[in-house]
Amino acid sequence: MKLVRYGAPGAEKPGLIDAEGRVRDLSGAVPDIAGEALHPEGIAKLGGIDPESLPLVDGTPQDDLRLGACVGSIGKFICIGLNYADHAEEAGMPIPPEPIIFNKWTSSVVGPNDAIQIPRDSVKTDWEVELGVVIGKPGVYIDEADALSHVAGYCVVNDVSEREFQIERAGTWDKGKGCDTFGPTGPWLVTPDEAGDIDNLDMWLDVDGERMQTGTTATLIFKVPHLIAYCSRFMSLQAGDVISTGTPPGVGMGMKPPRYLKGGEMVSLGIAGLGEQRSPVLAPA
Repeated sequence: MKLVRYGAPGAEKPGLIDAEGRVRDLSGAVPDIAGEALHPEGIAKLGGIDPESLPLVDGTPQDDLRLGACVGSIGKFICIGLNYADHAEEAGMPIPPEPIIFNKWTSSVVGPNDAIQIPRDSVKTDWEVELGVVIGKPGVYIDEADALSHVAGYCVVNDVSEREFQIERAGTWDKGKGCDTFGPTGPWLVTPDEAGDIDNLDMWLDVDGERMQTGTTATLIFKVPHLIAYCSRFMSLQAGDVISTGTPPGVGMGMKPPRYLKGGEMVSLGIAGLGEQRSPVLAPA
């Protein structure tokens, strides 16, 4: 299934994408794509519904029908740093011996086609296409062999980052990662049965039509099962938590000279089988 949340910001309704790419309303089945709806039993219930039996929603998704973030009420937005060897190289940093964990604040979450707002005083706002893993079955101290049973689905994440805030302003990375609008998520949550081989998904990102990032999840240093098990050592994972797994090379910080967003650009990105985002960039207010 491809699960979505559609409608005005703050008033999104749950839906799914039918075989013709149209949105079908799930409001009669679940209140939101969140919480218990993401548990294995909830996903199985939604999978048993005939899409043709659901009301058809007017409009074309990502055109004249807005999509919100594909997961509602995200509890934790957990990110993994330097998880592609070639990205670590372009950043001039060693391959980490263990996953690097940081956070995006959930107030950063926006829809896949919503605007990215460059924050006040920003000079180094950057882009990062990433594979997002959405937790379904809660757990703590999860065995790596059992980790994928805790996944409700996968999605596209743009881990927008302000590099000066992140690296040059003291403290942790978090201050450059969680600014408002820095977490475009979606367009849809793709359940594992339709997501394909998550260890071999092509990824890309363009700025104004110019290809910046080209990669594949095949070059992840720490794979999805390891990341789930590892994170669960330090926190319980709950339904609706998102783990963003890292980015391939091609970020603005790694270019020579570095290149950053100023406002007025269009950032487009996608992952094979998981959909695409297209976000206009707004200059600082």
